[in-house]
Amino acid sequence: MYPDPSAITRVASLGAGPIGGGWAAHFLARGYDVTAYIHDPSEHGALMAVIETGWKSLTALGLASDASMDRLTVTSDLSEAVEGAGFIQESAPERLEIKRALYTRLGEIVPREVVIGSSTSGLTMTEIAADCATPERCVIGHPFNPPYLLPLVEIVGGKQTDKAAVDWAAAFYELAGKAPLVMKKEVPGFVATRLQEALWREALHMVANGEATPEDIDIALINGPAPRMAVQGQCMAFHVACGEGGMATNLDQFGPALKWPWTRLEAPELTQELRDRMVEGCNAMAAGRHFEEMAGERDRKIVAVLKAVRDIG
Repeated sequence: MYPDPSAITRVASLGAGPIGGGWAAHFLARGYDVTAYIHDPSEHGALMAVIETGWKSLTALGLASDASMDRLTVTSDLSEAVEGAGFIQESAPERLEIKRALYTRLGEIVPREVVIGSSTSGLTMTEIAADCATPERCVIGHPFNPPYLLPLVEIVGGKQTDKAAVDWAAAFYELAGKAPLVMKKEVPGFVATRLQEALWREALHMVANGEATPEDIDIALINGPAPRMAVQGQCMAFHVACGEGGMATNLDQFGPALKWPWTRLEAPELTQELRDRMVEGCNAMAAGRHFEEMAGERDRKIVAVLKAVRDIG
């Protein structure tokens, strides 16, 4: 039913935000023709700012031989955006009513053999495709931000999604230079976001209780877990840390510590005071720098990490 993933030459990227623009940049860098859909012509500048920011880092990492910004088409006509596309990456605003309406329309105008992937980070495909006439070809394809640099894409279908569509999406994303993770079941937040949110909730608790500032938290992460996580996930880090005994030693020795009150998994009350502390702390770290400057610095450093990891195999 679905075409050969290696035969896809044109991708439609729906959405002008950092995720939609980031996906467009990624697919362009891999040598695809890309049609980017923006809801309103006024979004054109924001879209191009994301793509141009990403292009600098993608160039540093290495572009496909046929990659070119000239292969980008931008339109605010949805039918024009999806015409001729072999795959659709949807990155519309994270509001269920918007996504449902969009998928209802896509179900009407997109050929049934074209898989549609959603970048949603919190909704399920069962919810999103509830009113779509062709839910069997709709999957979650959740990237990590920025999607033009970080390889992860988490893939899972909804209750009405064909397994063949999930398998097709995994094969296509891999061909397109991503690191696909096919999930075992549909769960809000997927894998990486749920892990990230656990860190985020604990950070908010520490700021709310006066135990740490946003800067303290970022210093701890950047100089502690982050370098190790570039080459080793949490499970293998603990496995290797315990020597020959591995994870068995870790759990046998430190298992009781799991009951210690080190973490508070329930989110704290987002009071005005906590909100202001977070905003003021992050503004102090930003020190007046513009978003594009900070994103550029972030991307250059991620490129260096990716290159280093790639070079050592």
